[in-house]
Amino acid sequence: MAFLIHLLVCVFGTGSWVAINGLWVELPLLVTELPEGWYLPSYLTVVIQLANVGPLLVTLLHRFRPGCLPEVPIIFTVLSVGTVACTCFAFLWNVTSWVQGRPHSVAFMVLTFFLALVDCTSSVTFLPFMSQLPTCYLTTFFVGEGLSGLLPALVALAQGSGLTACINVTDTTLSPVTNGSGSTQGVPSTLVPAVTSFPGMSAPVVRLESRHLPAHFPPRVFFLLLAFMMVCCLAAFFLLQRQPRALEASVEDLLSSQLALHCIRPQGEKDEGPMGPVSSGQGQGHLEEKTAPRLVHLALVYTLVVFVNALTNGVLPSVQTYSCLSYGPVAYHLAATLSSMANPLASFLSMFLPNRSLPFLGVLSVLGTSFGAYNMAMAVMSPCPLLQGHWGGEVLIVASWVLFSGCLSYVKVMLGVTLRDHSRSALLWCGAAVQLGSLLGALLMFPLVNVLRLFAAADFCSLHCPA
Repeated sequence: MAFLIHLLVCVFGTGSWVAINGLWVELPLLVTELPEGWYLPSYLTVVIQLANVGPLLVTLLHRFRPGCLPEVPIIFTVLSVGTVACTCFAFLWNVTSWVQGRPHSVAFMVLTFFLALVDCTSSVTFLPFMSQLPTCYLTTFFVGEGLSGLLPALVALAQGSGLTACINVTDTTLSPVTNGSGSTQGVPSTLVPAVTSFPGMSAPVVRLESRHLPAHFPPRVFFLLLAFMMVCCLAAFFLLQRQPRALEASVEDLLSSQLALHCIRPQGEKDEGPMGPVSSGQGQGHLEEKTAPRLVHLALVYTLVVFVNALTNGVLPSVQTYSCLSYGPVAYHLAATLSSMANPLASFLSMFLPNRSLPFLGVLSVLGTSFGAYNMAMAVMSPCPLLQGHWGGEVLIVASWVLFSGCLSYVKVMLGVTLRDHSRSALLWCGAAVQLGSLLGALLMFPLVNVLRLFAAADFCSLHCPA
């Protein structure tokens, strides 16, 4: 029974972000078909952040009108909307409409909003529901949440989404003019084919260009697989409601946590201290002394939640292509896939090596941030980062992305477990802090990437960096 509940919780956790993660990994195929092209990610960023109206509404209603939103029906509604939206994506993703004299992917944007509304709202509904189960199941939920990024990445890898190859292209429009001796000016001889040319005649130039390889199956199949994942999540939640032993175990877990909170007693009850009975007045003062450090501890935990999620969900994902593509398509796909794999593995590791010490989590956050800083530095230096063209540079960038994801994923799990032991309401505010961090990270990076254009894209095939 325990194994079954762990399995159901894991599948339930995959539905938290599987739709939006799937959308991002499918972008290399979508941008070649939709009229927005590579401007599409900037549109998606805005649409996804607009969907934060969902968790904002749930959080405000929980704060000012607690109990007015039944938890289970909301989760069923959220998962049903996600399933329908993924199914509609399969048939409407490439439908365009004319807006102000230009074609735009209106249906794509509307469906993206509903998917983002589902995934953003899951942060403030799924986590509070998990407070009904023992603490050990929350770690399993985070494993499933990590798989919500890994599973679409593996499907996209099998599909061949974003894979490129370097091919020879003959360019006659931009080729240089040969001089009287027949040699080209300013072009390496290895790039010029052996052709007969005459003075004043332009010679064709052969250069390397990156071209997307054809996918093994179309985006329609990919979106139907995403819909199937959402159906599995919906079925897992339905079956999870039919497991009374899990709820009985949660009662035992609640009783044990109440024993740990022995400092909270009715007014007038005396406490036995080391020097004998303590009066109610002394007990009240002792309780106030403990309350202040606890509030400071909670403030630090929530601040760390916001910071870590800003990095993992907003800041670094915006520059992953810039930091990796300079090292080649293989390095990029390894970094994207292995870093997605590091997330559930770190969550799984936390089940056997838990450590809730806030100083330890702070040190681990600094370590993960340092790896993120290296990734950011390589993105800023694109298209000519450190060790570009050397195998050591590829190893370093892949390892840095994996360690960044692994360290901060472990921190996120331990922070969630810490807040789960505090109260059910603390988990809801944890979900709100997750969305706040993601929003701040996205708002910070959007002008840097799309307005100021501080990052330069790299074409590995035609890249020539100084030694």
